Amino acid sequence: MVVGADSSTDLDILRSSAQLYASYALERVYYSAFSPTGHPSAVLSTRPTPLIREHRLYQTDWLMRFYGFSLPEIEGALTGGMLDLSIDPKLAWALAHRGLFPVDINRASRELLLRVPGLGTKAVDRIIAARRHGNLRLAELARLAESLKRVRPFVLAPDWQPGAMLDDDRLRQRLVPPQQLSLPL
Repeated sequence: MVVGADSSTDLDILRSSAQLYASYALERVYYSAFSPTGHPSAVLSTRPTPLIREHRLYQTDWLMRFYGFSLPEIEGALTGGMLDLSIDPKLAWALAHRGLFPVDINRASRELLLRVPGLGTKAVDRIIAARRHGNLRLAELARLAESLKRVRPFVLAPDWQPGAMLDDDRLRQRLVPPQQLSLPL
């Protein structure tokens, strides 16, 4: 799918992708950021689409295919039908659904652990395997997950409680990496 050539929102694109997956049993949909060719057209955009938009669509597609997110769940984290380009879709979803967190790493289902920002499928599988041998503490979680900084506000462990961290208005700022400014040419 070419992204940004017309006025389609990210939600429109994701709906089309979901329909393609359901109707044709596709294994993968590809996204490509639109880049004008220099040939003016009344129906095509004159501006190139930011590559980050393409990247966010791939991330969202991944959430739906491998993490069990449904399109209505994703839709709740969109603003005006568009993905937030400054943060990944999983973090945007978690911030929009703070009431579901924190989750207990020793009791939460696989499906709920997959919704924790910073936990991927491999980390969740390692957590589930490790907790069969006893309760996991924050130190063990740090060895199993790649980014403890992203995970901490959303989980509970015997030696960790996020407290008011989830309610803090600055949580997004603490979790979002700083944006690199572009220099004028």
